Amino acid sequence: MHYRRSPILLSPRIYFRFSRFIGMTTEGGKSFARRDRLLEIEATVRTWWIEKDVFRAESCEKPPEQGEKFFGNFPFPYMNGFLHLGHAFSVSKLEFAAAYHRLRGANVLFPFAFHCTGMPIKASADKLAREIQQFGDPPAFPSEVENQVNEESETTDQNASEPAMKDKFKGKKSKAASKSGGQMYQWEIMRSLGLSDSEISKFQDPYNWLTFFPPLAVDDLKAFGLSCDWRRMFITTEVNPFFDSFVRWQMRKLKSMGKIVKDLRYTIYSPLDGQPCADHDRATGEGVQPQDYTLIKMEVVPPFPPKMGVLEGKRVFLAAATLRPETMYGQTNAWVLPEGKYGAFEINDTDVFIVAQRAALNLAYQRFSKIPEKPTCLVELTGYDLIGLPLKSPLSCNEIIHALPMLTILMDKGTGIVTSVPSDAPDDYMALHDLKAKPGLREKFGVKDDWVLPFEIVPIINIPEYGDKAAEKVCKDMKIKSQNEKDKLAEAKQKTYLKGFTEGTMLVGEYVGMKVQEAKPLIRSMLIETGQAILYSEPEKRVMSRSGDECVVALTDQWYITYGESEWKKLAEECLSNMNLYSDETRHGFEHTLSWLNQWACSRSFGLGTRIPWDEQFLVESLSDSTIYMAYYTIAHLLHKDDMYGSSTSTKPEQMTDEVWEFVFCGGPYPQTSDIPSPLLNQMKQEFEYWYPFDLRVSGKDLIQNHLTFCIYNHTAIMSKRHWPRGFRCNGHLMLNSEKMSKSTGNFKTLRQSIEEFSADATRFSLADAGDGVDDANFVSETANAAILRLTKELSWMEEVLDAESSLRTGPPSTYADRVFANDMNIAVKLTEQHYQDYMFREALKSGFYDLQAARDEYRLSCGTGGMNQDLLWRFMDVQTRLIAPICPHYAEYVWRVLLKKDSFVVRAGWPLAECPDLTLKSANKYLQDSIVLMRKLLQKQIFGSKKANKGAPVTALTEEKLRGLIYVNERYDGWKAECLRILQNKYNRATHSFAPDGEIMDALKQSSVGQSSDFKKIQKLCMPFLKFKKDEAITLGVQALDLKLPFGEIEVLQENLDLIRRQLGLVEVQVLSATDPNALTMAGTLVSLLQQNPPTPGSPTAIFLAR
Repeated sequence: MHYRRSPILLSPRIYFRFSRFIGMTTEGGKSFARRDRLLEIEATVRTWWIEKDVFRAESCEKPPEQGEKFFGNFPFPYMNGFLHLGHAFSVSKLEFAAAYHRLRGANVLFPFAFHCTGMPIKASADKLAREIQQFGDPPAFPSEVENQVNEESETTDQNASEPAMKDKFKGKKSKAASKSGGQMYQWEIMRSLGLSDSEISKFQDPYNWLTFFPPLAVDDLKAFGLSCDWRRMFITTEVNPFFDSFVRWQMRKLKSMGKIVKDLRYTIYSPLDGQPCADHDRATGEGVQPQDYTLIKMEVVPPFPPKMGVLEGKRVFLAAATLRPETMYGQTNAWVLPEGKYGAFEINDTDVFIVAQRAALNLAYQRFSKIPEKPTCLVELTGYDLIGLPLKSPLSCNEIIHALPMLTILMDKGTGIVTSVPSDAPDDYMALHDLKAKPGLREKFGVKDDWVLPFEIVPIINIPEYGDKAAEKVCKDMKIKSQNEKDKLAEAKQKTYLKGFTEGTMLVGEYVGMKVQEAKPLIRSMLIETGQAILYSEPEKRVMSRSGDECVVALTDQWYITYGESEWKKLAEECLSNMNLYSDETRHGFEHTLSWLNQWACSRSFGLGTRIPWDEQFLVESLSDSTIYMAYYTIAHLLHKDDMYGSSTSTKPEQMTDEVWEFVFCGGPYPQTSDIPSPLLNQMKQEFEYWYPFDLRVSGKDLIQNHLTFCIYNHTAIMSKRHWPRGFRCNGHLMLNSEKMSKSTGNFKTLRQSIEEFSADATRFSLADAGDGVDDANFVSETANAAILRLTKELSWMEEVLDAESSLRTGPPSTYADRVFANDMNIAVKLTEQHYQDYMFREALKSGFYDLQAARDEYRLSCGTGGMNQDLLWRFMDVQTRLIAPICPHYAEYVWRVLLKKDSFVVRAGWPLAECPDLTLKSANKYLQDSIVLMRKLLQKQIFGSKKANKGAPVTALTEEKLRGLIYVNERYDGWKAECLRILQNKYNRATHSFAPDGEIMDALKQSSVGQSSDFKKIQKLCMPFLKFKKDEAITLGVQALDLKLPFGEIEVLQENLDLIRRQLGLVEVQVLSATDPNALTMAGTLVSLLQQNPPTPGSPTAIFLAR
């Protein structure tokens, strides 16, 4: 067969063309012929698919019955770079599922689109423009920049020693990156993608990204073999006017339902971007939420020290952030970090807060700054400047307390000022204890005795088990000696805080006798209403925007979607309860998200996207325009066929009015005023009604906390119940060769690089093998290289079989080996079908390829001189090709059409038919194979002697030539073993698949005939391990493991396979004998002792060997 050499259609500007590899069979003495053959096959097969448009999906007028259609989709990837193996791993789960359903005969819709909404592209474009403005075009950076990525590396792999890919990322940081805190210049990043300097400059225009990367992604996915209906592809943002109209309709509909409101709320915010920073706008900190504190205003009592003289006439406060306002009654002092950097920041005309700079910035964006969003520092201070300051603190039982040093304060958490409540906080108790007990420590920080020694613990809360001085008790119980024992103090805090909140009772203040959890919000409200405290919020953890700045929490007046509203939440929970999520962990993730998710800021002022239709100064943020777009797939091809940017020769975007969208997606009335032709409108509605709801959405588990939950909420608000989502399948992240995939470390691979290095099908093979659960999976290069070898060797084997077809045995299958092989194929068909249905693709690969090939290899070995059956081999090639088709479709298609001479396409060939597997035959064959292994060991032992034998010669002197074997079989348990099995049968509960307690089983054994025998104690030692073994076996295999004999005749199985046993053991003669036949025992002669030492039992024959 001559293969047509046609290179994969990829852009020549970015990576090596596949044509560079095709035909390049050697380089440096290393061969790539096998990989190249797969690439050639893939290129050829794709032309077949394109010619016949095999992945085109069309609806039908008649609604589909259960299982007749499958609509799956995948969160559209963001288009600020190339697709990588992480994308490929998630999308492969949907690809394999769609391919399985198509193979079994379902009408399958698998569409694809590209996300361009939001911050990342605009931020990168602006960053590039700033670099050009500062350093020139092309830029001359201030230090030598070593190319981070385009360095050739010497690597070794198993793909016939494939050389390193030129584009493989290296982990060496550039000097510029090192000096800039590890962040590369944007120009460097663009170079790393293979772009020339003349091309890079164009990317100052964010819209250049939208025309550059999506088409390359399409090329990569086509090369991957994605079974997509590309007519329906689109990109987001106003660049596609049809999708822009769709999003505007969605937002107007939500607002009309009261689901979008304008509100003043705390939100994560990027000062540099001047807008909220949602999850997908973040470089780090996805999922981080605002953390609310009560900011206690601890007033500094004048006169002020000289360094603070500039503050005279102002009200000056040390502002301490606390999560426990109810404990303020017990304050004995405040804590500051001696080396910490603080500032005195103007809050308004009269008030000044002393806090860390980071906290001042957060406050400024929460309307606590004289100049909004710009903290004004009147004087810079250190913690040393604050030690000893006299303070009046709200609710404290002490009229005056002082600021004291604490060495464990974190300046990036809270305000850098900490309240001290030693009665309930173990850290405070130990720090105050150290200052009291160590005069040297006081002297080191200039702490006067009267700032510390007079202050005693103030009991404020009674906690069961810990009393009214919980911190003191837990520290003494745990023998904590110093504030430096951080781990112990953390454990002590964990023990007391939760119990104090849930079970504690107030002992002081207005709410004496009230439970802490009831008093806490009341005390907080009272402090704020009386002006003794304010609300303060900051990110739970550090958040960095994609523009490169650290985010704050801002109090913003903007548009929010009211997720979390009680009635809407009930609908979301109802939808979730009816969905297939494929794992308990995934379900728990959704339930947790629904428990905390609240109003979500849906508007942005910076980036790309659709404008808020009623407030066009704002854009719809990137997680809010991507919640129901799966519905848009159903009609996209009718609006802008084959063009992702939305050009159309017939329908115009302005024709897609709200009335039209309502008619198509929400069962609204026919839009009488629409000038869209009626047949087209009805076709749109038919498409949606046929395909919706979608059956499966595949995604990384990190999207549970936002995108996927938003998807549920929006569907329940906008769609009828019959159109709610049916299933989400979530997966973990992908590791590469057991390490985290990361550009910075060099352990990174794009989809295009993987296809070039391994081929598409070998890449897909390794992705299927990487794992199926929600834990992180692992793409192993060795597996991909092994797949190249396996697939090409299998091609060669099939070609050889077909060339020598006339030499195969004809006629119906007739031998034992034939029956076993046919049965193994039936098992593979049924088991693999179940694995595909459960979306367990690693298991499908095992049963449908690995196990099936092992069965074929065993069959070839078992047939001997009689040869293999022609019909069975044809069936094997047919079955194996269909079972592997969802995972390796190019390979399967080539085998189907070229080798097997089929006219149809394997991707639509139908699931192979199979008879019900004969599990008894499977067990019998396992018995046979295990017995041969056992006999081989016995033969070696008899020839070379037992390792445990006494010094001297082996049991008998045998040579390996001209041996005959006697195989002794005992097909039924008898004696004490039979009695043990009868007892276990009586004590086994078939309903629960469990046994009665061991004591009950032992009592039954003692009362049995075995228990009444005189040598019971001796037999009992043998019974115990046997009982345990058979119990475990029954739980694993089922109650049949307790039968007194196997479900097949052992002698019959061995007799039927004498030739195989003889060939496998190298014997000239084999006989199968019953161990219960006295005449048979005499044939063993002097070796009968071996039978006594190792008596045969059901499932375990004993063989002895004699010279002929």
